[in-house]
Amino acid sequence: MKIFHKRPVLLEFAYATTRVCLSPFRRWLKSGGFIEAVFVRGEKITKGIFFDCKMCGDCVLHSTGMTCPMTCPKNLRNGPCGGVRANGHCEIVPEMMCVWVMAWERSKKMPAYGAQIENILPPLDKRLENSSAWINDFRDDVKTSPLGWTE
Repeated sequence: MKIFHKRPVLLEFAYATTRVCLSPFRRWLKSGGFIEAVFVRGEKITKGIFFDCKMCGDCVLHSTGMTCPMTCPKNLRNGPCGGVRANGHCEIVPEMMCVWVMAWERSKKMPAYGAQIENILPPLDKRLENSSAWINDFRDDVKTSPLGWTE
């Protein structure tokens, strides 16, 4: 699996390909029911293996150098905290490389989505936890920020 972490462009290609392949089925990709259960199971297995997926339901891997920000001990979704050590490791888990240091380095190797690391991500919608990020990505109602959030 480490080959993918060293070559995020392969994961970027897989993401783009999956998105294109799923697009024709958009109208059937709804939350709840059998189809979402299949997607959730598939995401837990595949993204769990590759990214230590936390099933937040709002996957931003393509925007963060194919590095899951939810693996940050502080769950920071828009960059590192002020405690990144000089060697690039996490202040909370010293033996762990900072998720955002990895995200920044990996994003440089992604021609299609790499620049998205500079975009500010909206807050995580906790209502989406344990749901399918792919299905949520195709749902229009999920793209609307909850009342009180600003974009």
